[in-house]
Amino acid sequence: MFSANKMLAVALLLCLSAGQAVAVSNGTITPEHKEDLHPEMKSSADAFIYTCGLIGVCFASFLFFIISRISIRGSDSGDTESLLSTSRASDDEMEAIYETIRAGARAFLWAEYQICFIFIAFFAVVIFALVSHTHGPEGSAWDFDAGGLTAVTFVVGALTSILAGFIGMMVAVYANARTAVSAKKEGEAGWMASFNAAFRAGGVMGFSLCAISMVVLYVLAVLYRSHFSVEDKGKTYINYKMLFECLAGYGLGGSAIAMFGRVGGGIFTKAADVGADLSGKVIGVGDGKKLDEDSPFNPACIADNVGDNVGDVAGMGSDLFGSFGEASCAAMLIGASCVDIEEAGWLALVYPLLTASVGILACMLCSFVATDLQPVRCESDIEKALKVQLGLTSLVITVALYPVTEWALPTTMHMAGIADIVSPFMCYLCVISGLWGGCLIGFITEYYTSHSYTPVREVARATETGAATNIIYGLALGYHSCILPVIIIAVIIFISLKTAGMYGVALAALGMLANLSTCLTIDVYGPISDNAGGIAEMVELPSSVRDKTDALDAAGNTTAAIGKGFAIGSAALSSVRDKTDALDAAGNTTAAIGKGFAIGSAALVSLALFGAFITRASASMKEDKSLATAGVNLLSPIVFGSLVFGAMIPYWFSALTMKSVGQAANAMVKEVARQWAEIPGLCDSAGLDFHERQEARAHGQVLVKPDYQACIEIATKASLREMIAPGVLVICTPILVGVFLGVQAVAGLLAGSVASSVQLAISMSNTGGAWDNAKKY
Repeated sequence: MFSANKMLAVALLLCLSAGQAVAVSNGTITPEHKEDLHPEMKSSADAFIYTCGLIGVCFASFLFFIISRISIRGSDSGDTESLLSTSRASDDEMEAIYETIRAGARAFLWAEYQICFIFIAFFAVVIFALVSHTHGPEGSAWDFDAGGLTAVTFVVGALTSILAGFIGMMVAVYANARTAVSAKKEGEAGWMASFNAAFRAGGVMGFSLCAISMVVLYVLAVLYRSHFSVEDKGKTYINYKMLFECLAGYGLGGSAIAMFGRVGGGIFTKAADVGADLSGKVIGVGDGKKLDEDSPFNPACIADNVGDNVGDVAGMGSDLFGSFGEASCAAMLIGASCVDIEEAGWLALVYPLLTASVGILACMLCSFVATDLQPVRCESDIEKALKVQLGLTSLVITVALYPVTEWALPTTMHMAGIADIVSPFMCYLCVISGLWGGCLIGFITEYYTSHSYTPVREVARATETGAATNIIYGLALGYHSCILPVIIIAVIIFISLKTAGMYGVALAALGMLANLSTCLTIDVYGPISDNAGGIAEMVELPSSVRDKTDALDAAGNTTAAIGKGFAIGSAALSSVRDKTDALDAAGNTTAAIGKGFAIGSAALVSLALFGAFITRASASMKEDKSLATAGVNLLSPIVFGSLVFGAMIPYWFSALTMKSVGQAANAMVKEVARQWAEIPGLCDSAGLDFHERQEARAHGQVLVKPDYQACIEIATKASLREMIAPGVLVICTPILVGVFLGVQAVAGLLAGSVASSVQLAISMSNTGGAWDNAKKY
């Protein structure tokens, strides 16, 4: 939902490029061209950004290499002989489930990306037409150069977003079974190995996405720098304004795919999750027996695990890629409007990418703390390790970023709307305010979503009097959780606007994303752990290592037994499931923390883009009537009416997606009921408990398995069909409002949408996280 809001703002920014006078780089020096006074700065920027990007990619490859050394077949190091014998018996089934999940995830992504490719081609043409048609003091004109280059960056951004999501999904699927295998090890080795497998797999996506997205954006910037350069008498003149305006399509492309990935993947994920859970509890298998959502005899269980990958991994990857692209493009575009930054040279202009580079190095160094220096040795270490990562990366970035800021930015800067001189230290404060503000939002989110604290425990206790009171408590928790994060975001906005104007807001957004590598690592870690637990339960690993968890409890593990809320009918699961459930429970909380970062950065990026829209729209107006000079009058009927209408858009968007989830889940429950009724022997096999199934297999009886593919197809078709309407809503709304009601109406629309979406996103995210973890208390 917050991705849709960012998408709306960026789409509007690019579409209204048609209202801007454009200087064409055809070898003629125009007033927009500025002399490159420090050409040596480019080589410094090249070396720093390319080196950090290469380190990020190499580190992601190193992490993948470590994960690849874990074999799905067999646990032949450090395991007891009895465990080995049972492991070998379940290896074939685990590998079959692993391949089914991987095939299902690939099939969905391919179907989704086919639609995305069509959209990319169509919308690239729209961008080309809108950006090429310009308006200026001398009337309208066509600049196909600007339109073509913006369309190219849009396509590159979209394709890079697809690549980022695909890499994350494939790594997550690759690692889920290996995490379950690692959890078979006894004692501390099992906790350490299973945590490291999931955490390192998340790191593959986190570091590869940040490095690739940063390097691709910088390569585009370097190429466009050459395109918009003019040589004259041994001097180089560059049109930085046009360069970064054309580059803004990169963020739009990332957000477009993020919207489809989050909406389509989200509908798939939640439809499969709800369908798998309700089918086992509402329909059951007869005689009052219920069935766990991860039971291998639940037809929707594979679709549930596929959904974790396509929605929570591929979708999240594309979403945060879009956030990074938007924040970077907005900061560079606004920075290019400052004369002092232009005169300082290329290094100052690409300072936003230097921030990302520092973040990659800091996150890489801090990751060794979780996996090597202070590894997880028991259940209680998991959340601590993940929270330490967030705090430690923020601290290291705070220290490392200051000298980089002083090195890159000019000593004095004059920003639009700021009377005082802006120094590099002020810009540094903007970045740090975003960084630590995001960290605070993350820990506040943890307080409201972890079962270790009072709010979630209150929600859990509310179930004692029925579902109604549980729903009331959950909704109240979500609304209450908005207060502090919104105050923090407001303070960040005030500090940033006061010290460095809209450039400061864009830098604050980048500050929230400075440790994106770690945030993504934690986000992906959660679904991997969830999948690992599901696989462990579907394979029905034995209980021979359960004594280990009892010993851990006796040794003083104060955390309550985690992850047994849905373990109905499977009371004899092994400690493998206990480990993966513990990882998943921590992942639920830390994923909610990651969403807090994403929501906060989305709010700041939206504001920065709103400021860019005001600036761009004002360029074709008379100075005394421009929005930048006269402002936006809140008491104007068209502005206030549009503001109220814009505040409604996130609710409309959410209603469409929630209804789609309900319809798809309903269809899946009916499909599960049909299979239990029509497939001979399936209901009988599902009704057996763990020991009865083991005994049946020992006597050579073949247990009937359901048709997993049917449920995957239901979720796939529903998600692809239902993601179109929300996408059309957020793309067409600003365009139609601008065409029929004008720029003032669009300003009100965006302001209302930004303010409304932040509250709704925080409350929904935290309510869901609290409900999910309440059942684990």
